[in-house]
Amino acid sequence: MFSKILIANRGEIALRVIRAAREMGVGTVAVHSTADSDAMHVRMADEAICIGPPPGTQSYLSVPAIISACEITGAEAIHPGYGFLSENANFVQIVEDHGIKFIGPSAEHIRMMGDKITAKDTMKALGVPCVPGSDGGVPDLDAAREVAEDTGYPLIIKATAGGGGKGMKLARSADELENAFRTARSEGKANFGNDEVYIEKYLGAPRHIEVQVFGDGRGNAVHLGERDCSLQRRHQKVFEEAPGPAITPEIRAEIGATCAKAVAEIGYEGAGTIEFLYENGEFYFIEMNTRLQVEHPVTEAIFGVDLVREQIRVAAGEPMSFTQDDLTVNGHAIEVRINAEKLPNFTPCPGKITQYHAPGGLGVRMDSALYDGYAIPPYYDSLIAKLIVHGRDRPEALARLSRALGELIVDGVDTTVPLFLALVEEGAVQTGEYNIHWLEKWLETNLG
Repeated sequence: MFSKILIANRGEIALRVIRAAREMGVGTVAVHSTADSDAMHVRMADEAICIGPPPGTQSYLSVPAIISACEITGAEAIHPGYGFLSENANFVQIVEDHGIKFIGPSAEHIRMMGDKITAKDTMKALGVPCVPGSDGGVPDLDAAREVAEDTGYPLIIKATAGGGGKGMKLARSADELENAFRTARSEGKANFGNDEVYIEKYLGAPRHIEVQVFGDGRGNAVHLGERDCSLQRRHQKVFEEAPGPAITPEIRAEIGATCAKAVAEIGYEGAGTIEFLYENGEFYFIEMNTRLQVEHPVTEAIFGVDLVREQIRVAAGEPMSFTQDDLTVNGHAIEVRINAEKLPNFTPCPGKITQYHAPGGLGVRMDSALYDGYAIPPYYDSLIAKLIVHGRDRPEALARLSRALGELIVDGVDTTVPLFLALVEEGAVQTGEYNIHWLEKWLETNLG
């Protein structure tokens, strides 16, 4: 086992890793920008080192600074959290070249899944169901028209290096194809330095279902069920739950086994998430995230496992602490992402926290780095907390979520808490009968 690891991240996820490491008796090093000198993860780590000024490009994304921090402190491994450098294959390669262990998959696997076309081709070859569309990149408008004739409308054009909803354009008819194609390419080039795009059939009312997988890097892998992440705004998840309301145990076992077999065959190491669109009983692969997900706590709640602890164990060369037969769904869990944003426009709202009180009680978990007097910096993502609840069943989890939201106090900045207080009262949320378009339509009616 490692004696010391460095966490190349900030905020609640850095704190999450520190807590897991401390329970394991593993020392921790926090890195931080000058804007985060008073951050909770800096206070909680065994050691802390400043790696640069506030902009992420000069601190949390500075590979030389992070490598130097490892060398200065003697950290043997790096946990990337999510975001920042967590899916940067070049970073992983540099880490490995310096004799430091990256707690996560190999650079090869990150590269493989980072390119949407390569990922789709790989998954198709491994027997994972994929969305109908182009076989690889679409070089020009004429080729796009040919694919459109075979696939049919509506269709969606996606940047191969895209993410977070950028470089994605919908074409509902032939008249919209040219503009959508050119815009997707332009956005891909501007945001990711790559204008290659591919085309997929656009599904009318699918759910967003993702399967949690975990591999030991030696050909063994398991799945930990699915999460339903269909409540989204601008392709960004805001509300996640496990198990999925529309997924039966039989469907879960089938798609889970398919995903576990796929990652086992490629020798994948660590946590990963295979994401699908699900409609009319069919799964369609869209991407694989080669890291820990923001919403991993709901999976931990229903299976009673610590995914971060498992990441550290496997990276240190130890076997997984559970087998597929050990994993049984227990109850229902929901997570809401609380952002420092002002409704109705979701405008980022950094500022000083004048009062903070986290909810508690049975089945309530609050993952946050907030404290009274903390000044939320304006340089980073607006996510400030994740509220996770667990109940014996979905109705109990929803009731617990409503109660916990009512207890939560975050004064000094605007937050998205009012959104969730309203959502838990909605019939479609209470019954679980929603899809990836439901929230956008709800927001237009209720907050527009």
